[in-house]
Amino acid sequence: MEKEKITVAVTGVTGNMGQAVMEQLTASALRPTLRVLILPEDTKRAKKFRKTYAAQIRSGAIQIVYGNLADPAAVQKLIAGADYVVNLAAVIPPLSDQRPELAVECNEKGAQTLVAAIEAADPQPKLIHISTVALYGNRDEKHLWARVGDPLLVSPYDVYSATKLRGELCVLESGIRNWAVLRQSAMLHKNMLADNLKDGLMFHTCFNAPLEWVTAHDSGVLIAHILERDVNDPLGAEFWKRVFNIGSLAENRITGYETYNDGFCLIGGSGKDFFLPGYNAVRNFHGVWFADGHRLEELFAYQTQSAAHYWAEIKKAHGYYSLAKIVPKALIRKLVIEHLRKDANAPAYWKKHGDIGKLTAFFGGEKEYDALPARWEDFPLLCEGRGKNGAVDYNALRDIRNAVPIDCGFDADKADEDITIADLRAAAKAHGGELVSETFAAGDLYTPVEWKTQDGDVFTARPYSVLRAGHWFNRTYKENVWEFDRLARKDGVYAQIWYDTHGRDERYVYSMSDDMRTKFESE
Repeated sequence: MEKEKITVAVTGVTGNMGQAVMEQLTASALRPTLRVLILPEDTKRAKKFRKTYAAQIRSGAIQIVYGNLADPAAVQKLIAGADYVVNLAAVIPPLSDQRPELAVECNEKGAQTLVAAIEAADPQPKLIHISTVALYGNRDEKHLWARVGDPLLVSPYDVYSATKLRGELCVLESGIRNWAVLRQSAMLHKNMLADNLKDGLMFHTCFNAPLEWVTAHDSGVLIAHILERDVNDPLGAEFWKRVFNIGSLAENRITGYETYNDGFCLIGGSGKDFFLPGYNAVRNFHGVWFADGHRLEELFAYQTQSAAHYWAEIKKAHGYYSLAKIVPKALIRKLVIEHLRKDANAPAYWKKHGDIGKLTAFFGGEKEYDALPARWEDFPLLCEGRGKNGAVDYNALRDIRNAVPIDCGFDADKADEDITIADLRAAAKAHGGELVSETFAAGDLYTPVEWKTQDGDVFTARPYSVLRAGHWFNRTYKENVWEFDRLARKDGVYAQIWYDTHGRDERYVYSMSDDMRTKFESE
């Protein structure tokens, strides 16, 4: 007997990952009815979506709901009768930097609205929620690798990561019976070059930042394979009510500089031809290599495309890029790169206008920014075997077997059923806090318990959220305040990451006011 047709509600379909997911779902053997949420504004991407899927829209295979993710009525209409909800919607940089209030509305309030609607539904659809690598914050050569349970230190002033942090925790602590959270890595998509040549955001990427690139295509394949697998052979505790990192092929683990280098090879140059060492931030970015990225691959076999394949496809699709090879590199740098340094989101602009808060967040201070070397020969590029303190073996650093784990106070390799109250207490103690609850049934990671932070604040959270997903309450969970300088002095888990790129003598608080203006002050 043929299986009954399923309905899948999808948000964020006009975004880069959303387009790839739609390509895969419309081609899937499941032949699902797709109900999609699109903003009421008639944008270029919305028009392109309707044109691309005109036939399916006319037949009813694709149903459009117009509205905002933070609008309960629109969300209720979206999920009504759905078997699955795939939440891809997100306001990401640079728009989240330019319009932070939109990030709050979509990434945070939107997630809360969606969760409330699913909780109230009967029967409940299953939720796949896309989160982000940005939750891990800045990493450098000391801790290039991360796993799902690592501490979440979202970078100061990054409203995108702060709102995604709060949205993710809402899902984890919800009454939804079947949810899965997938933290998306750095993503290669067809609009990447065009998007990154519009804004000073390109100067936020640290040249030595670890980046694990997954293509939009492979991300789309992953979502399709999850749905196909669950429909035909329902998944259990190996997937639902779990958090995963969306990993990629080993060769896709590179650095920020290598990424720029690969891109500029299309026009016959290198990263050094178009950038100088002082152009880009040295900290306050987000990027890691995933030590546990294989787990989704083992379940759903979606990793197929290398970064080299991606760049080859871009070159094939945009042959005119090769014409730039005949243009003097100095002219390209002046017209494209130097021009973007004047953008309000660029470090050179912060220096010119005296934005000490951002210079401190991204460089350590104005003096540190001014002291960056002018020549590449004097800048330690990790991919060339030069670290902050001398020579390093870059190939050894890239070997997952040499990953340096974060000590979260308990044995993270324990099976869930073996977790005891002693593990909860140890995890809390490592954060400088304590477990308030006096009882815990061994292995029960989903019944909420009470914890006390290093500041004495009591909060309620599931053991899974803390031990397995890395959440630990601080002010960033309720407002745009980043005070990790102070917290790291009390929190041994935070300290392991924070002090890789921050001085122990730093005493700063980064925040944003109610009208989303950045603030910077000493403790």
